[in-house]
Amino acid sequence: MKARNVALLLTAALAVYLFLLADRAVALLRTGTAAGVALGAGVLVLPLLGVWMVVATWRSGTHIQRLARRLEAEGGLPETSELPRMPSGRVDRAAADEWFEQRRAELERYPDDWRHWYRLAHAYDLAGDRRRARATMRKAIELEALESAGR
Repeated sequence: MKARNVALLLTAALAVYLFLLADRAVALLRTGTAAGVALGAGVLVLPLLGVWMVVATWRSGTHIQRLARRLEAEGGLPETSELPRMPSGRVDRAAADEWFEQRRAELERYPDDWRHWYRLAHAYDLAGDRRRARATMRKAIELEALESAGR
């Protein structure tokens, strides 16, 4: 099953869960008691946060996918299939660190090119630093948007 189909299936399941949670919140609000109204208001916040998180995640994913398609069309998508892997399938740590240093050096030469930010984000991901990978990918998305707007 493709990753997108899995994401759609999980999003649908989450939507059902959030709907049921919102229904419970409304039921608590309708009790009219102070405790019920307070709990209902608190529970109602959870589905709202859930919807916000789903929308933000899907937006980010579509932006990243758009960048990946552009890079693929340009022939610049990061190639990591030759890197040595551990039995778990993860890239060997030393190889990931070396690959990361190469991407960072490229970025230092071209700091305003979103392509190099994208590759560095991929390198962070390979190295297991998801927080920096996300922040770096956001920078790539911002730079690509500026480039597209300037066309």
